[in-house]
This record gives sequence, C-alpha cells and structure tokens, in this order.
Amino acid sequence: MISIYEQALGSDFRKLHPQIQRRFGLTSEAGVAAVGTGRMERLWHGASYTLPFLYIGTWRSIMFPEQGTNVPFTIENYAYRDSLGRETITWVRTFETARLRRFDAYMIWSAARGCIVDYLGTHQHLAVDLELSVTENGGLQLRSGEQRFHEGGVSFRFPMAFSGVADVCEWYDDLAECFRIRVSASNKRWGPLFGYEGSFHVEWRHVEKGFVPDGIMPQRVELRE
Repeated sequence: MISIYEQALGSDFRKLHPQIQRRFGLTSEAGVAAVGTGRMERLWHGASYTLPFLYIGTWRSIMFPEQGTNVPFTIENYAYRDSLGRETITWVRTFETARLRRFDAYMIWSAARGCIVDYLGTHQHLAVDLELSVTENGGLQLRSGEQRFHEGGVSFRFPMAFSGVADVCEWYDDLAECFRIRVSASNKRWGPLFGYEGSFHVEWRHVEKGFVPDGIMPQRVELRE
C-alpha cells in the first residue's frame, strides 16, 4: 500500500529526502505514527485588520491570532481509514502560546479531483485542494488551491477574497538532524495573514493499524470533497 502523498506525486516521491519520504509515507496498514515536538522560532500574523478573520478561525481550530518566538509545539500524524473508508492522515498541530491553540487538518487522496484534499478544522467544513511538488533540497512543498465550504445542507466554493493561499514547505536538515517547516498564508487583497516557521524532531510510534488516540479525530466526517 502506498501513501496518499505518493499517489499525488507519483515517481517524484522518490526525489524526496529519505526522512521526508518516511514522514509522508505513512499508511493505515503500516501501524506507525509520527509525533513531532519542537519549537516555532517565529509565529506571526498580518496587519491588525486580519485579526477578526483569525479569531473566527479559532472556533473550529483552523487559525488563531497569537504571535511569538520560540513557541513550543507538537504535530501529530496518524494514518487511518475514516468512516467512509478513505485513507486519511491527521495533521493536528498544537501551539503552546499563552492560550493553547490548535490547527486541525485531515488529508485524503481524491481520485475524483486528482489531488490531495485537506479538510480543515474540527468539523471538516472547509475542503482545500493541495498541489504538491518536490523542492531542490528534497523537501515537500504544498500549496493550497480551490476551497469549498460544506456545513449541513450548505455547500459552495469559498470566495478567495475572504480566504488565503497557503504555502507549506517541510524539509529535513541533515546538519541539525531535525525536520524544518515554514508556513505562510496570504490574501491577494489583504496581504500576509499568518504563518510560522520552526523545527522539530519526530518520535516514530508503533501503533495498532488505523489507531488514532482520543482527541485527534474530527468531530464530523465530511462526504463532499
């Protein structure tokens, strides 16, 4: 069984650094989870007028308004089959700011859309297409594309005027022997929204196939991609 990221990248998956291949090679059949702990050297947000947008994101653990330096954080990646039978990878990030904040995401491979779909938030109400590419240093670049809002009987393409384009880059630093990550989100009209950059080490945990601990699973599973 290959991971959803290898499905998305095809033969380019082998161009990734071996440690990045390991992180993005998780499957529900492997019985392995990746739990990273580290520090965000910089946690930032855009101009003051972006704060209401960021506060709204805290309602469903998507975005938050805090900023700081040297912020401890964890990132928890578990692979499982959701209730619809879809191979899913958790991306639950917890930031130890003055008020504990989380950024929850659940990724699947969508054959219909031909890409990774990233469900954001505790209730998976925002579905985002992701474009993947390999960087020169063997890292993985993820860039967000079309976004769709699903909540109850409501479903529509989310206007980019009220959202942001996210760029995520994760790579392995051979000299420091750690993973590094850089995330930024911006809006074409409003400019930079928020972002963070830091480093972390990974504990590879052997778990039962498809195991996900309490508190990591989403509160709702969204059928619509």
